[in-house]
Amino acid sequence: MIAEQRGQRNVSSIIADPKLFNADLAPIQHRHQTWGWFEIFSVWANFSQSLFAYTVAGTLFLSFGLDGWTVFAAIVVSGFVIMVLINISGRPGIKYGVPYPVMARAGMGVFGANLPALMRGVVAVFWYGAQTYVASNAVALLIRSLFGPGPDWRFLALDAAHWLALVIVSATQVALFWRGIKAIRRFLNWAAPAVYAVMIVLLAILWIRSGDNLLRETGSIMRGDHSFPGGTFAAFMAIVGTQIAAYAPVILNYCDFSRYVRSERDMRIGNLLGLPLNMAFFSLLVLLTMSGVAAVFGERLTDPTAIIGQVDNLTLTIVATLTFFIATIGINVVANFIAPANDLSNLIPSRISFRFGGLLAALAAFVVSALWVSVISEFGVPKFVNTLGAVLAPAYGILIADYYVIRRQRLDIDAIFRSDADSAYYYTKGWNRRALVAFVIPTVFAVLTVWLPALEFLLGFGWLIGAFLACVIYWLISRGHRAERHAPNNP
Repeated sequence: MIAEQRGQRNVSSIIADPKLFNADLAPIQHRHQTWGWFEIFSVWANFSQSLFAYTVAGTLFLSFGLDGWTVFAAIVVSGFVIMVLINISGRPGIKYGVPYPVMARAGMGVFGANLPALMRGVVAVFWYGAQTYVASNAVALLIRSLFGPGPDWRFLALDAAHWLALVIVSATQVALFWRGIKAIRRFLNWAAPAVYAVMIVLLAILWIRSGDNLLRETGSIMRGDHSFPGGTFAAFMAIVGTQIAAYAPVILNYCDFSRYVRSERDMRIGNLLGLPLNMAFFSLLVLLTMSGVAAVFGERLTDPTAIIGQVDNLTLTIVATLTFFIATIGINVVANFIAPANDLSNLIPSRISFRFGGLLAALAAFVVSALWVSVISEFGVPKFVNTLGAVLAPAYGILIADYYVIRRQRLDIDAIFRSDADSAYYYTKGWNRRALVAFVIPTVFAVLTVWLPALEFLLGFGWLIGAFLACVIYWLISRGHRAERHAPNNP
């Protein structure tokens, strides 16, 4: 009875096309949806604890000229905006138990869903590689601290210690991913509190060494210099936009996580604790740590690796390196592994499982991380990845318009795994042309926010505007097709 209320059906009863179905893409039944609010909180805590997130959080206090309380207000506001968007995209995952690329078939078509899914996968692979490279910096520093500088040998601008560090980081991530979603869940639940515990201990050590100077430095940073062009409101909105842009890719594919959650209430509580509240707490720790480093070493450093380099203490170096290492694995699991694993599995379900898809993503990411210094950073590939990320905005708008407005939260879960011509989601050779039309104008606008300097201030809000435009356009051109509006509610 519960399964019926949730819109799911027994997996064994689904008559599926092998081109669209495997066990990893199949709906998760209610009795197997075991994640609670703490698992969702852990997802977001891990997302916010990376080296990159630390740098961004520190930059928010130093580069926008605002007083600290206004920065905190902007962070909390952005957290609530992200939370609302996440709750909207996560709800169908709980009800039907399917990952994002399968959910996208309803609006994009059973084959058309591969378009946004693969774009999301490419974005994830590039940032997976970037995060792996950043984590390898810290591990390489530890290796040099323990064993000396090593041989004077370089390949692709990386020395022997860095190559060893890159292999260690990559292999550890693959070992975790290969064990599957249950192992990932356990890791996330353990990693988030552990990283926070170590951050608090390191902050305490800095506070003891700096004394009252930490609070004075914090007060200096909190005052700000009000130097941002356009004034306080422009700076406030820029921070909100920056935060939204950072979370935008996960907003799209949140079904990949919510499909494991036992109830919408658990998801909402976890998102509340893990987004606005956790974002504010993490930013506070970064602010105090940054102040402590400035009080002890005389520099306001936002790069955690540089902070480790300043600490002339092997024990602290080991602890800090392991902490950043764990944090990087956490964010790669959340933002950069599960998405491409599902996306690649959706591309060829009969040949690519979730585990094999994750392995392919990890191998591609290793190439990205190995080429990061010598090739990728020289050609501005991050801007290319941001372009693909901007293109994902219309995909979110189409998903929301199709599920909530056109179909009134009802899907034919059988048809979503079938590719015969009379299937509800087959459209034209597996592609929904109306969805493609709704993609065009918003995509142009979203991409311009990346490449046109005059629109760069809209980078985060460009995503929201692009999603809204796609939602409206898709609704306008689809509302007359009544035959597709009310798909049967399974079972």
